[in-house]
Amino acid sequence: MNTTIFYFFYNFAHQSILLDKIIIFFAVYFPYLVIIFAGLFLLFHHEVFKAESPYRVFLQKKKEILLVFATSVFAWILARVLKLLIHVDRPFISLPDVRALFPEDGFAFPSGHATFYMALAFSILFMHKKVGYVFIVFAVLIGIARIIGGVHFPVDILGGFALGALVAYFVKMYRMK
Repeated sequence: MNTTIFYFFYNFAHQSILLDKIIIFFAVYFPYLVIIFAGLFLLFHHEVFKAESPYRVFLQKKKEILLVFATSVFAWILARVLKLLIHVDRPFISLPDVRALFPEDGFAFPSGHATFYMALAFSILFMHKKVGYVFIVFAVLIGIARIIGGVHFPVDILGGFALGALVAYFVKMYRMK
């Protein structure tokens, strides 16, 4: 079933140069924009720059900003460790007819991108519900683009989503103690 779903998405790749460029954008470059969007949202949401003393307001809000990004980085590190323990090949290695749209190396499960961006999304969701949903959509777009790009199976992405959401949840629960 994993392979069947993979081919459903992968069949969008290599159809047109424009579509391939869009897929590459969402899989490779858009993630950097999401980090910038998250940072800007967390800064502007608290009106740091509009305050009389922006530095003081920033110091008050830096815990939230650091928590969101630290949670995401911690989740990504856990994904890296799991990749070393589990050793799942990428689709372009496992399936002879798959050509990745962009270079990628290392093992596939769980997806580090999916883990990082879902942890980021859930960390924001726990603090700012409406905007958190937007970041979940961003994480899903990145995950689907990486499947279409031929560098991840759907289970890699779903595993990353689950790991990222769980890490964010446990960090939230730990903070409440």
